[in-house]
Amino acid sequence: MHTLNQFLLRLADAGVDFVVIGGYAGVLHGSSLVTRNLEICAVLTEANVAQLRRVLAELHPKHRLTPQALSFLDTPPPGTPLDNLYLRTDWGTVDILSRVLGVGDFERLKRQAESFVLESKRIRLIALDDLIRAKEALGREKDLLAAKELRAIAALRAKDDS
Repeated sequence: MHTLNQFLLRLADAGVDFVVIGGYAGVLHGSSLVTRNLEICAVLTEANVAQLRRVLAELHPKHRLTPQALSFLDTPPPGTPLDNLYLRTDWGTVDILSRVLGVGDFERLKRQAESFVLESKRIRLIALDDLIRAKEALGREKDLLAAKELRAIAALRAKDDS
């Protein structure tokens, strides 16, 4: 998990506006399911893509869904509209999505996001209820299992709050 935290700190230090989603968000909410990937939601404007290229340059980012493993630093050309990025780097994989299935776009996630502090940096985290909705919307066995555990965590939180 150290590397995932380093990813988050690198993005936060560079001023990237993002929300942590996916399996690591589950871990941060208390899930026992382990992940080695980082998934975030962010707006992929031309300026933000350029910033991500600068932030990730030292980590040699490659598009992980292309057989040629094209460099993210060169492909796609600036100005090409993007919805999602699926990258492999020296630190592992990072997926950058502009929308989360079952929940909505970055602005929607950002409004409902929780936060946590990592080495004095405030990091946005998908709200627990939104993460459950996203996992259920994906519908894969592993996501449904995660949603079940996250529902149990939500029930415990609700009990503790009452």
